[in-house]
Amino acid sequence: MQPQEQPVVKIGQLEVRYLMDGTVTGAGVGMFELTVPPGARVPPAHSHRDNEEVVYVLDGTLRYAVDDEVRDLKPGDRMYSPRGSVHAFSNPHDGRARALVILTPDIGAQYFREVAEVVNTPGGPSPARMVEVMTRYGARPCAAQSTHRRTVSLFNLN
Repeated sequence: MQPQEQPVVKIGQLEVRYLMDGTVTGAGVGMFELTVPPGARVPPAHSHRDNEEVVYVLDGTLRYAVDDEVRDLKPGDRMYSPRGSVHAFSNPHDGRARALVILTPDIGAQYFREVAEVVNTPGGPSPARMVEVMTRYGARPCAAQSTHRRTVSLFNLN
């Protein structure tokens, strides 16, 4: 079964291109391409109550943290976020980073559309509204990890 192509979701400077939405296909797994320009605002460190995540870098260098481990991932590198682990990403490097992200079970493209709606609101995002969206999908913002404190967040929850 060929998954239906989804339009790119722009969340600030980030781009999420869903390749397979497990919440629609019933596959239980989702896959999307994430593009992160250098210095882009990114989500705060967070955890997922129900989802595991694998990030596989396609282009550039993506800084990725899972609990206390922080790595600069280059093409072909990957990192796994177990359910409930605190994880975050950023791109403090010179070029854009592109990664394939696999979630199981999938959180779904609708989550990212709702996050985009909050983030892209004129006047800036509402932290309370963002927390409401994240909570509804089983995500929880967490305190920033020390290696990510210099990263500018999409919204200020810390």
